[in-house]
Amino acid sequence: MKPTTTANRKPIAILVYHQIAPAPPKGTPFRSLCVSPTAFARQMALLRMLGYTGLSMTALEPYLRGERDGKVFGITFDDGYQNNLTNALPVLQRNGFSSTCYAVSGLMGQTNVWDKDIGVPQTPLMTEAELRQWVAGGQEVGSHTDQHVNLMEASDSVAEADMQRGKAVLESVLGTPVTQFCYPYGRYESRHRAMVDALGFATATTTARSRCLAGMDMLELPRVPVHRSTSLPVLWMKLASAYEDRHDEPSAN
Repeated sequence: MKPTTTANRKPIAILVYHQIAPAPPKGTPFRSLCVSPTAFARQMALLRMLGYTGLSMTALEPYLRGERDGKVFGITFDDGYQNNLTNALPVLQRNGFSSTCYAVSGLMGQTNVWDKDIGVPQTPLMTEAELRQWVAGGQEVGSHTDQHVNLMEASDSVAEADMQRGKAVLESVLGTPVTQFCYPYGRYESRHRAMVDALGFATATTTARSRCLAGMDMLELPRVPVHRSTSLPVLWMKLASAYEDRHDEPSAN
């Protein structure tokens, strides 16, 4: 049986990105979640130069469990935007990094419709073929449910069914097990964690802000947000110091 809590000897940052794209006009909701392709390329190059290796959640597991030690960090992308494939994949490959993209299985090839009512511009999500291209490029796909459901507003039966479909559909599309999960909006309760556990996910990430420290729940892992305004010095501080650990409020998602 795999351990349920982390046992890493050093703090490990799991970076969370959303879109790797130019920012929409000022005043647009969640504009900060768009990191420019140029900024992303500079960030990855800096971290490689500093001796870090960026890893997918599956590749990061041995480090989180304390079985391996090294200068590593996790890279995650929420929602499965097409611009992750076009703008992030070449950068990741150039630096020899892997990452996990949490896809919304029921909306492949569509847009971020869950954001439409609050004025977030609609942006293409990866199609089935593009998700397979992502995996062929050395990256990983995790589940972000089937419909990006707000677990806190859904009945238990709806929440559980959406999680099940999210995993099953992606596994059918990719032909490989999907063992990584991310809670939509970062909102969940203990009963949702139990559902994630029952489905056999190895890790689940949240929007709680911190590096991963020893003794944390593998199904409630915090992450370190990277925003449009995150400078290179601040990015380094987020990885190498307790800068982010003092934040206990969730990041926008």
